[in-house]
Amino acid sequence: MDFDLEQADALLSTTRAVRKRLDLERDVPDELILRCIELAEQAPSGGDVSSRRWLIIRDQERKSQLANLYRAAGGSGIIETADERRGSDHPKRRVLDSAAHLAANLERVPVLVLATVWGVHDGSGKPGLFDSVIQSAWSFCLALRSRGLGSAWTTMHLGKSEEIAELLGIPEGVTQVVLLPVAWTLGTDFKPAHRRPASEIVWYDRWGYTKEKAGETENLIKSGPGVTVEIDIAAQPERVWNLVSDINISARFSREFQGADWIDSDGPKEGASFQGRNKRTDVNREWETKSWVVECDPPNIFAWNVNDPNEPSARWRFELEKIPSGTRLRQRFILGQRLSATGTAMVEKPEQAGQILASRQEQHRGNMMLNLQGIKEIAEQGS
Repeated sequence: MDFDLEQADALLSTTRAVRKRLDLERDVPDELILRCIELAEQAPSGGDVSSRRWLIIRDQERKSQLANLYRAAGGSGIIETADERRGSDHPKRRVLDSAAHLAANLERVPVLVLATVWGVHDGSGKPGLFDSVIQSAWSFCLALRSRGLGSAWTTMHLGKSEEIAELLGIPEGVTQVVLLPVAWTLGTDFKPAHRRPASEIVWYDRWGYTKEKAGETENLIKSGPGVTVEIDIAAQPERVWNLVSDINISARFSREFQGADWIDSDGPKEGASFQGRNKRTDVNREWETKSWVVECDPPNIFAWNVNDPNEPSARWRFELEKIPSGTRLRQRFILGQRLSATGTAMVEKPEQAGQILASRQEQHRGNMMLNLQGIKEIAEQGS
C-alpha cells in the first residue's frame, strides 16, 4: 500500500490539543466515536493482551459531576491563574487561557471519553500499564482529527480518581489514564507547533552526541558532529544569562579552557571578537583561538564561532529556555568545516577518524557538564 505522505505528515503534525475550538453545540454520533476507538485498538499492547477499556460519557448529569470533580482536582486553580495573568506577557498565558476555557466548560463538551486499563501500577517507576494505553489513546486522537473532530489530552481528573471511579462505577483493579473531551472542531486549519529541530534533540550512540547532517555518512566532518549538554537551574533566565555571557565563566570549571579577553569590545554583542586561551595536559599542548560572537539575544542565546565568523572550525552556543522551575540551560558544540586540530587528525588518519572524533566529543562533554554544573551552583546560590 502506498500512503500519501503529505497527508500523513499533515495529520501527524497538526493534531493539536483543541480546547477553545471545540464545538460545544454540535452532536457527535456514537458510530464515529466507536470507529475511532476501533482504530485506536490497533495500537500495540503489552503482551498482546487487550486490557484497555473506554468509557463514553454523554449523560449530562454525570458530565456535570465529573466536571465539578475536574475543577476540584485543579481546574479551578487554572481558571483563577488564567484570570490573574490575562492581559499580561506571561509566556504561558495562551495555554493557561485555553486550559481554563476547557475547565470552565467541560460539562458542555458533547462527549467525554475516558481511557482506562485493567491493572494497577506497581509504583516501580517503570512505564508498566501506561505503555499499553498511551499509544492507543494518541491513535484515537489522530483518528478524530482525520474526521474533523478534536480533543485535548488531560489528566487533571486523576487528582480525584477515586471519586470519579465511584461516580462512573469503575471497579477496583482498573486504572484511569487519560480523559479526552471530544467534539467537532471549529475549523480544521490547525498548524504544526513550534518544536526544536530533530538534529538538536537526537543523540547518536551516546548521550549528547549530535549530527547536523545525519545523512552524511562518508565524511564525518561534513556531518557536523557535536555535543549537547543540558541542565535545569532554579533561577530566572536573566540571572543565568549574566553568567553565560561572561566569556570567562567556563575557565572557572573547564579542565581545558583557560580564559579569554575581548579584542574590540568590553562586553558581549553581535560581531564582537575575543581571544581565548586553551590547554590540554594530556597532549602537552597550549593554544589560542580568535572567536566572533554571531548571536547575542539576551536572555535567550549567546553563540560564537571559532577561527572564522563564517567558516568556523567550531561553533559554540548557550541556549536558555524559561521553564516553570526556572531555566533550562543548554550548551552546544558543533565541529566546523574549517579544519581544527581534531579535524586535521581525522583527515590524516581516516581509519581512526571515528575513534578520534568520539574521544574529542567525550572530552568536550565532560568539560561542558562541569561548566553547566558550576553555573547552576552559582546561579542557585545567587553569588
